[in-house]
Amino acid sequence: MANQEQFNVGIVGYGLSAKIFHIPFIARTPALKLHSILQRTPTADNSAPADHPDLHHHTAIDPLLADPALDIVILCTPPNTHYPLAHAALLARKHVLVEKPFVPTAAEARDLAALAARQRRVLSVYQNRRWDADFLTVRRLLRRGALGRVVEFETHFDRLRLAAPAAAGVGVGGGMGWKGRLGMAEGGGVVYDLGTHLVDQVVVLFGVPTGVFARLVQQREGRLVTGAGEEGREPDGVTAVLSYAETGLVVYVRIGVVSVESRQVRFWVRGTEGSYHKTGLDPQEGQLRGGAKTTDAGFGREDESMAGRLCLLGEDGVVRDEACPNVEPETYLRFYELFAKAVASGDEKDVPVPASEAAQVLRVIEAIKESAKTGREVAP
Repeated sequence: MANQEQFNVGIVGYGLSAKIFHIPFIARTPALKLHSILQRTPTADNSAPADHPDLHHHTAIDPLLADPALDIVILCTPPNTHYPLAHAALLARKHVLVEKPFVPTAAEARDLAALAARQRRVLSVYQNRRWDADFLTVRRLLRRGALGRVVEFETHFDRLRLAAPAAAGVGVGGGMGWKGRLGMAEGGGVVYDLGTHLVDQVVVLFGVPTGVFARLVQQREGRLVTGAGEEGREPDGVTAVLSYAETGLVVYVRIGVVSVESRQVRFWVRGTEGSYHKTGLDPQEGQLRGGAKTTDAGFGREDESMAGRLCLLGEDGVVRDEACPNVEPETYLRFYELFAKAVASGDEKDVPVPASEAAQVLRVIEAIKESAKTGREVAP
């Protein structure tokens, strides 16, 4: 440990995730200190030792885990490596933060959660989109009951990308990396990459659904994908219907790459007393990719022209339409503040995204895959 108020952090992997989603926020969290980076093969144009000469550097996991000064390990590696690396880090009695997708299966997630409990170490998953300002706006609307009883909830991650992405590259400017290379069996593809974000938000709001019906699609090629042993045939689109028997709520999860819209739908929520419609994505990722600093004025804030629309049913029976700006953004820094608090306290209730919750999300992801394979509704 660095001192009584700071925890030493080691990052495994040095691609886009580490560079824009973790290192900037570690630097802004007083209780954390970036101590080590593991980059297996530094190159002339992507080198952790060159970018951070004052840190400890490793090319293999064992020396990093053997360092007694290291308190926390953050895994910014492809999802098919997460289970063995997290397992080793927990056995070494390190606190662990894992990038999403957590692991390929719910069983692996439960196993790691149990190991973390035995080791009395914090294990969390970086579901950072819980701190998107538009999602926080939805949470506030639902908590206040502004829409009445919610009957339908749509969550989208739609894009217009008619050409398949390149698989090569690991840096900020270098292609899709594992996202264009790994299949569903390894925790890759849109089902895991984007689906875990959308499903996580749904589970946070409504819990685990009672039923899942899904279709996986290759939109670029115009065909359905069952996922039943179709090597090289990964979907680029997802439509999943999540149902909640006790309330009658129906949730639609949609991911696509063929969506010709000037403003892509993000949320559409319908209730007995109102509805909320939101387009566009939370700006944080785009700002970070564009070189913005987390300390910049306006970081995490979207232009007022992108405000959502709120339709409310008045007591007089008249529907009134008004702008619904996002709540004040907490930004992804809030995740790190909560994670540092959890490490300091050792209390499970302080963990911002517990592994047990990530396991619930993976149960739904597995139900989506099974439903697409069988053509039937599946109970997670």
